[in-house]
Amino acid sequence: MKLKQIKFALVAVITTTFFLSCSSDKEGDTTPPVVDAKKEIGLSTSTTLGSYLSDKNGRSLYFFSTDAKGQSSCTGGCEALWPPYYVDNLTADKISTDLTFSDFGTITTASSKKQLTYKGWPLYYYAPAAGTDVYGNAGANVPEAAGKTTGDGVGGIWFIAKPDYSIMLVKSQLLGHDGKNYLSDYTVGDGLTTYFTDAKGMTLYTFKNDNFKKNNFTKADFSNNAVWPIYETDKIVIPSILDKSKFSVITVFGKSQLVYNGWPLYYFGQDAGVRGANKGISFPSPAVWPVPVKDSPLAI
Repeated sequence: MKLKQIKFALVAVITTTFFLSCSSDKEGDTTPPVVDAKKEIGLSTSTTLGSYLSDKNGRSLYFFSTDAKGQSSCTGGCEALWPPYYVDNLTADKISTDLTFSDFGTITTASSKKQLTYKGWPLYYYAPAAGTDVYGNAGANVPEAAGKTTGDGVGGIWFIAKPDYSIMLVKSQLLGHDGKNYLSDYTVGDGLTTYFTDAKGMTLYTFKNDNFKKNNFTKADFSNNAVWPIYETDKIVIPSILDKSKFSVITVFGKSQLVYNGWPLYYFGQDAGVRGANKGISFPSPAVWPVPVKDSPLAI
């Protein structure tokens, strides 16, 4: 009799356990939590540089000033030190929610490698030490460790890839509206000039007839704004080699215009939003509308 009772009790326990288990499975209580995979591209933060783009392992990404037209101009030995960054089949779910998928694109480098771009800027690692690279190739240069930003400011032409620059630096040939090449002193000649653009590489200009923080060009009804549109922003996010105290914002008939060293900043309408175009430097004649540079003199 006791043996039968024991068997009955065991059956009852097993049965109860079975039903509890089925009930629990149905409600999903025993399903382990789903952990989101790491994003291929995210944002890291530095106390000195603020937010910047990094790969899924936290390694910093960079812009190169000579990529003025959106091309990858880092070739040969440069490419070994600054390897191009690329993610195969990048989709919106692979980037941080703080970033916009449409800001990314893909180009092909001179060495036939794929490279990702952000707001038209090709993205690079900085790889100053030899070892095994991110692709597993021994003897190649190795990108910086996660959280390192030592590539920022190198040569005055390499900068951490920030998502919110309002000013960027490009190093490019000045090619005027008249079809002539110009040097930085606005004499005819071939040579590179380092000057300011907006975040997407669109050339900015100053007007020689303006005064200190005084826009003398734009009309109150903005009827001439299409010719020389004001650079309308109140953000001051700049490359690390520039002096933030030299930037300010003025109000022009109700709109905010960015200023550098007292000079209000403009676009040139006939550049037509083309990245790398700087036709305005010779319109209506050379140096009437010069590009702003780090050493632009103080406006008076």
